[in-house]
Amino acid sequence: MALHIRRVVTTNDQNGKAHVLIDDVAGNLANPRPGVDTALIWNTDTAPPAVTGGEDAGARTIARAPVKNGTIFRIIEFGPNNESDSHVTQTIDYALILKGEIDMELEPGNEVHLREGDVLVQRATVHNWRNHGTEPCMIAFILIDAQ
Repeated sequence: MALHIRRVVTTNDQNGKAHVLIDDVAGNLANPRPGVDTALIWNTDTAPPAVTGGEDAGARTIARAPVKNGTIFRIIEFGPNNESDSHVTQTIDYALILKGEIDMELEPGNEVHLREGDVLVQRATVHNWRNHGTEPCMIAFILIDAQ
């Protein structure tokens, strides 16, 4: 698996004119465990977030969850029979299944099957992602720090 995600980031110049700041292929890639590839698209560390400056906030080194008052936008691809990783983050997560199918396991015996086009709002619950299929599953995640 190799993620190839085009990333376009806009900004305003010193005269207030909109333009493209970044137009590239997301390069902040990771392989946190077998069968799982991630691409960090962007993150913020304040609320409300700053929308000025020229820093590439997608090039930062970050943890799984955002910092206090922060956000993370990442794309994750789960290969068939990916390695398990049950976890919880103190976040509200918005997830959109871009490609494929996947099972989200919650507490033992409680899981939901998600397909391409499905969306999920996850509110700080213990969960695990398992791709039991034969094709990769790609998901866009936006994590927002929560109380």
